[in-house]
Amino acid sequence: MDTMKVKENVDLQRARQNTAVDSGLFAEWWAGGRDALQKRRDLEKLFFDDPAFNDEKHISYMSHKELYEHSVAKATKFLTKLRAWHKEQERVERAAGKPAKGAIQSMYDFRMILSGSLGTSLFQQSFPLRLHFSMFLPTLLGQGTEEQQRTWLNKAWNLDGMIGTYAQTELGHGTFLRGLETRADYDIEREEFILNTPTLTAYKWWPGGLGHTANVVVIMAQLYIKGKHCGLHPFLVRIRSEDTHEPVPGVDVGEIGTKIGINGVNNGYLGFTNVRISRTQMLMKNAQVLPDGTFVKGPEPLLLYGTMVFTRVMIVRDVMFGLLQAATIATRYSFVRRQSPIAPDQPEPQIIDHLTQQQKVFPQIAKGVFFRIAADYVWKLYQEVAKELDAGNRSNLAELHALSCCLKAVCSHESTTGIEILRRACGGQGYLTSANFSQIYGVATAACTYEGENTVLLLQTARFLVKNCFATNNNNTFPKTLTYLGDTKPLNWSNDLVTLVRALEIAASQKVQNAAKYQNLKRVKNQIKQEVAANLAGIKLTEAATLHGRAFLARVSYEEIHNLKNRIEPTLYTVLIQLLEIFLLDMFLSSLGDVLRSNTITSEQLSQVELRFEQVLGEFRDNAIAVVDGFDFHDRVLGSTLGCYDGRVYERLMEEAKKSPLNQETVNSSFHKYLKPFMQNKL
Repeated sequence: MDTMKVKENVDLQRARQNTAVDSGLFAEWWAGGRDALQKRRDLEKLFFDDPAFNDEKHISYMSHKELYEHSVAKATKFLTKLRAWHKEQERVERAAGKPAKGAIQSMYDFRMILSGSLGTSLFQQSFPLRLHFSMFLPTLLGQGTEEQQRTWLNKAWNLDGMIGTYAQTELGHGTFLRGLETRADYDIEREEFILNTPTLTAYKWWPGGLGHTANVVVIMAQLYIKGKHCGLHPFLVRIRSEDTHEPVPGVDVGEIGTKIGINGVNNGYLGFTNVRISRTQMLMKNAQVLPDGTFVKGPEPLLLYGTMVFTRVMIVRDVMFGLLQAATIATRYSFVRRQSPIAPDQPEPQIIDHLTQQQKVFPQIAKGVFFRIAADYVWKLYQEVAKELDAGNRSNLAELHALSCCLKAVCSHESTTGIEILRRACGGQGYLTSANFSQIYGVATAACTYEGENTVLLLQTARFLVKNCFATNNNNTFPKTLTYLGDTKPLNWSNDLVTLVRALEIAASQKVQNAAKYQNLKRVKNQIKQEVAANLAGIKLTEAATLHGRAFLARVSYEEIHNLKNRIEPTLYTVLIQLLEIFLLDMFLSSLGDVLRSNTITSEQLSQVELRFEQVLGEFRDNAIAVVDGFDFHDRVLGSTLGCYDGRVYERLMEEAKKSPLNQETVNSSFHKYLKPFMQNKL
C-alpha cells in the first residue's frame, strides 16, 4: 500500500474541527509568544530538513556499542550546526540592541534545547554530552573563582579541548555526601593535591559521559591537609589526554553498561591512584587552600547544593516534557482507535469516548501543564536567590533547596507513573517499541533516582518543614511557600477551585504537624537523637513532604492561571481553567484519605466533587486534541507510530513492522539449522 496517498485520519480531522480553542493560539501561549514559537520551529526545521540527521535504521535495532558511536557522531554534527546558529542569534540580538544574557540564563536556554523538542527528537536515548552542559559548566560557574572561570569557562563553553562531566556519586555512596570516600591530600612541598580512590566503593559511578566521552571532570572529594579532614570540595581533573584520549596515568575509567534507558549518555566509573593535580585546580570560590596549606573557608556557596538546585529545576522540565510527549501520543491514538461498543446497537466508538479512558489520559495532560508552571516558578526563585546570595543574604536559600528537592521528587514520580498509565491506555499497541513509550519512560524513570533519590529528597524537604511548622510559636514568620501553615481557619466548603486548594493545604499542614509531633514523640519516648527519631518517623515525614509538594503545586497553579484572566484570549482562558479543574480535582481525589482526616466534608459534598470530575472530563474532551496539538511536538519529536499528527496509526505500524531486520528475508537461517531438523527428529 502506498501510505503516502492516505489522508489524515477522519476522526482526528473531525476532532480538530470541533475544538473550542485554536491549537495555534495555545501553541503561542505555551511557547511564550509567537516569536518564541516561530524561533523554535525555525530551529527544528534547520535540523529536520537536513538529511545528515536522519537515522539509517531505528536505534532499537542497534547494538549498545553502535548506539554510543552513532550518538557521538550525531552529537558532534549537531553541536557544530547549533553553535553556528547560536552565534548568528547573538549577532542578530546585538544588532537589535538587546542586552546580552547572563551566563546562567544562557546555560539554561542551551540545556532546554538539548532536553526539549529538538534534542529529544534527535537523541531519543538522551544526548551524550548532556552532563557537560547541565552540571559541568554550571559547577565551573558556581564554584570557580573569577580567575578560574577566565581560565576554563570559555574553553568549556566552546568545547575547546574540553568535554566535561560532574562526578559526585560513588559506587557505595550517592545522596549522602559526607559518606563519599574519594580523597584529595594536599602536598605542601609540591603545591599539589594527590587524588586516590581508597576502596572499591569509592569509585565514582554513574556520571553521564564519563565512560568514553569526557576528558575532564569535576570531582567531589574529601580534602585532607596534614592528615586533617577539611570537608568535601570540588576539583577539576583531566582524566584523558586531549590529543589521544587515552586515560592519563593513575586513572581507571570506563562505562558501567546498559541501562533501562538513556543509553546514549555513556555513564561511567572512575578511580584514581596517586593522581596529582595543581593546587589551582581546586575550585576555590567558596573555600581555598593557600600554598602553605592554610585552609580558608569562604562564605556559604550559592549551593553546597548549587549545581544540584540548577539541575533539579531542569529535571522537573525534563519529566514534564516526557509526560506531555506520552500524553500527546495517547490522546491522538484515543481519537483514532475504535473499540468496545458503549451501547449494544451502536458501532464501536472512539476509545476517548469511554469515561475511563478520559480519566486515564486527561489528568496527565493537566499535570504536564502545571509541572511546567511550577518549574518556571522555581527557576525564577533560583535566580532571585542567586542575586540575594551575591549580596550576602542567605535567608531564602533553605526554602529554595527544600522546594527543588520536593518538586523533583513529586514531579518525577508522578510523571513516571503517568507515562505508564498512558502506555497501558494504548492497549497492546502501546507495548511496541515503535510506539516510543519505552524510550520516554526510560528517560523519565531515571529521574526518580539521579541527582538525589526521591525518598532522600523528600526527607530533606521534611526536615525543612518540621523546622518551620511551628514558626509562629517562636515569633517567626513562615517562608513564602509555607504561609499556608499559619492559616488555621477551618475549611469553609464551597463548590469552587479555591476550596480544593485550601483543602489540600489544610491536609498538608495537618500532615506536617503530625509528622513533627510523631518524630518528637519518638525522640522523647526512646531518649534518642533527633536524627534517629527522624528515621523512625520516616514514613510520615515523606508523606508530609509529598503532600506539601501537592499543596504547593495546587496553589501556584491556581494563582498563575487566575492571573492570566484578563491577559489572554477568553477561549484560551476557558480551556486552561478546564485543565486547572482537572488537575486540582485529580489531586484532591488521589489525596482523599489525608483530605478527609483534616477537613470536615460531608458525603454529599464528596459526591459533588466526584460528579464534577466526571463532568469536566467530558467538557474537556473536545478540546483535548487542540491542546496536545498546541504542545507543538513535531512527529520527529514524538517518534511514535501511534502519535503522528495525521493519525495514520495502522499504516505506520505496518511500515515499521516491515523494517524489522528479521523481515528482510522470507526464511531465517535458524529454520534450516534448528527448526527443520528438530521437526524431523534429526537433532
